[in-house]
Amino acid sequence: MLVAPLLLVLFVPFSPSSGAQLPNQAKAKDLPIATNGQPFPWDRMRLPTTVTPLHYDLAIHPNLTTLDFTGVVRIELDVHEDTNTVILHAKQMQISNVFLLAPEGIKRLKVLEYPRFHQLALLSDSVLIKGRKYEVHLAFAANLSDSFHGFYKGSYRTSSGEVRVLASTQFEATFARGAFPCFDEPAFKANFTIRIIREPRHIAISNMPMVKTVELPGGLLEDHFDTTVKMSTYLVAYIVSDFKSVSKTTQHGVKISIYAVPEKIDQTAFALDAAVKLLDFYDDYFDIPYPLPKQDLAAIPDFQSGAMENWGLTTYRETGLLFDPEKSSASDKLGITKVIAHELAHQWFGNLVTMEWWNDLWLNEGFAKFMEFVSLDITYPELHVDDFFLAKCFEAMEVDSLSSSHPVSTPVENPTQIQEMFDDVSYDKGACILNMLRDFLTPEAFEIGIVRYLKRYSYQNTVNSHLWESLTNKWYSGDELDVRAIMDTWTLQEGFPLVTVEVRGREVRLSQERYLKTDDPSPSEGFLWQIPLTYKTSASNTVHRFLLKTKTDVLFLPEEVDWVKFNVDMSGYYMVHYAGEGWNSIIKLLQHSHTALSGNDRANLIHNVFQLVSIEKVRLDTALELSLYLSRETKIMAVTQGFGELVPLYKLMEKRDMKVLENQMKSYIVDLFQDLIDQQEWNDSGSVSQRVLRSYLLLFSCVRNYAPCVTKATQLFNQWKDSDGTMSLPVDITMAVFVIGARTPEGWDFLFEKYRHSLQMSVKSRMKTAMAVSPLQDKLKWMMEQSLIGEIMKTQDLPDVVVSVSKNPHGYQLAWDFLRANWHTMIKKFDLGSSTISYLVTGVTNQYSTREMLDEVRSFFGSLTEETGSEMRCIQQAYETIEDNIRWMDKNLPLLQAWLDKRNRRVSHEDL
Repeated sequence: MLVAPLLLVLFVPFSPSSGAQLPNQAKAKDLPIATNGQPFPWDRMRLPTTVTPLHYDLAIHPNLTTLDFTGVVRIELDVHEDTNTVILHAKQMQISNVFLLAPEGIKRLKVLEYPRFHQLALLSDSVLIKGRKYEVHLAFAANLSDSFHGFYKGSYRTSSGEVRVLASTQFEATFARGAFPCFDEPAFKANFTIRIIREPRHIAISNMPMVKTVELPGGLLEDHFDTTVKMSTYLVAYIVSDFKSVSKTTQHGVKISIYAVPEKIDQTAFALDAAVKLLDFYDDYFDIPYPLPKQDLAAIPDFQSGAMENWGLTTYRETGLLFDPEKSSASDKLGITKVIAHELAHQWFGNLVTMEWWNDLWLNEGFAKFMEFVSLDITYPELHVDDFFLAKCFEAMEVDSLSSSHPVSTPVENPTQIQEMFDDVSYDKGACILNMLRDFLTPEAFEIGIVRYLKRYSYQNTVNSHLWESLTNKWYSGDELDVRAIMDTWTLQEGFPLVTVEVRGREVRLSQERYLKTDDPSPSEGFLWQIPLTYKTSASNTVHRFLLKTKTDVLFLPEEVDWVKFNVDMSGYYMVHYAGEGWNSIIKLLQHSHTALSGNDRANLIHNVFQLVSIEKVRLDTALELSLYLSRETKIMAVTQGFGELVPLYKLMEKRDMKVLENQMKSYIVDLFQDLIDQQEWNDSGSVSQRVLRSYLLLFSCVRNYAPCVTKATQLFNQWKDSDGTMSLPVDITMAVFVIGARTPEGWDFLFEKYRHSLQMSVKSRMKTAMAVSPLQDKLKWMMEQSLIGEIMKTQDLPDVVVSVSKNPHGYQLAWDFLRANWHTMIKKFDLGSSTISYLVTGVTNQYSTREMLDEVRSFFGSLTEETGSEMRCIQQAYETIEDNIRWMDKNLPLLQAWLDKRNRRVSHEDL
């Protein structure tokens, strides 16, 4: 990384007393000090609004040999108040030749730099007058970034072993300022005209189509791109590479192209068709034409997040875009379609209408996550995307049940806090509360409201309340429904409600409180939600609705019933506790006729009952009695949720010395699902959900050493190895086969060789996971080290590798040691506050359950400074999760032991 240098400035003598007031009227003694020792005329992290950009003319010349770039930017300004100061962003770059183009001629400007806020001050000795148009001109130079953001270098290896270099951008949230001087906040929307200088062996792509290429002296070419629509800086994008592309045109006349490295261009057909289909869907659903002539989707070999919605040039990890019909699995197809649906939804939600500031990031991300499911339900019904939505809400509740959670809409100031907004609360909780609102308002009224919102605020910036106003229909009979009053309770306070239901005859007593995993009850006081309750009973299939606005309330049923189920299909973001005999009547129902409830309802009950054990509302044996019905379950969401609640119990034990109970628990889970496992065929037949479930079950049973699975997988791995990897294995079973193969040093080495040379991203990804769950500790350590070096394994995959190793009973100590030893390198590479760092911290620590490990974790994170991450929310989440695990184990281990012993006696008694 380039260390922030002193700026190279050309300036005329300047005295701060001349001209107009400084924009914030602050006294000089309070002002920050610039790098040259002079007072810097602005003391806030957010830019002033005295001056705003209208248009950027940007020329960039990256050098892919010396790995640096130079550029010139001309910014046309609108002046809203008389001033002699322009404050904008630039980060770690050398600035030179700074001029003001004013109506009265060209003037040199003095430049001050304040690196702490990534700010530049351009000082004029004459006043910029309100209402007049001016331009500033800046030349700049910097190194291509070594990280995954800003204008950064990437590379890939061809099949012949040659390393090729490319340069691409990732500007969200605050990294455009590392690529060119700009007003790097989402509300400063402007038009961009971009030119890129390159060598003839490369191509350049950007947000807009290329209009012409000009030959320059020295054999270089300059590509000129059309001017963009009005947009935020974080959506600007450009790539210089040797990619190839394939294209098609949508029904609405938009040219769609997929770009990838030349040897992988044959894996783009599926993504191309999906992008065409989805862009057409959104064009119709939002009733607003996609405003650009083209949409490119580029598969980038080095990419930190999943994908990025740059307007007209969306970027993806290779695994998020490339699909090989022969080698990719059903879950790969589902994943790729969802990520394309997400980024294309952003072209309207986020790009056309953008949040005013990052505190409302969920208006972008919650919507895009939610639209993945709405769009795929209609365009790809065969993917059964509905089978997977609940998992998002369960994941959100996991972090939202801790006192370190935050409201969906929450104040943020600095770049680390902004990065931290890209979490499960913004994405998954955002999507779940939108789903709840859509269910409550009806899909038709919801669609009308969001189309109204998008049309009303096109090319503008919005806050929460703009969305609620658009969704408040004016033609409801009787009282107008106050959408804002309801939704403010879900977006402006953290956490979610637990609704307790007690049935007495025809009377249903309701009460609400915050669900919180903590010893201290005080943080849950004073919380009240307006909850759109839904319920059904044994008496009818009708879904009944009730808006619970108060702490307690009473409902009356038309007749007495055997059971009542609230939160139908889990369309609501809340948990339910069935007090009195409530849980017993549900357990009875599940044991005798579980199909009286939908698969989603069953998954919801499994989740709720086990989560209620954590806060001591339900005894562990009640939850375990409910789990017994799972021996007859076949629906993916309920099965995977069963695993999701039961497996962590033995994962906690693996990190303690309690082999007997751990093995009893493992045997219980295998026994519970044995019939379903035995029914799985070792092929690729069935629907997407059946295929995803098959992969999951076979992998689980092999990892758990279920003899029929291990025998079959060993036999297949040996045949595959003997064929030197040429034998075609059914895709759905490869994970189970690779995991068994990776247990021996020869098998592991063979897998690694195949991994190194494979061009199929989805196959590589499965091999990587299999190698990380191997018991061979020297291999696990080597794999983490190689991922950090980034030559034979990509550094973008390091977080996945480290977290996989940390879940491995043979590797959890290695992963923790590695995280500590390489912390400073990783926060530089992946950026403080990023979801990647958060995933590493929580992923490595969330299965610890001893006071010794808690002390070790506190000791390490407690030794950090703010610059190295001490203030990050994920650290608080890690502490809370370990504390919760310790409490759970202390309270429930004796109960678990007693229940499993009793069940074993019952089973052996039945066998007699």
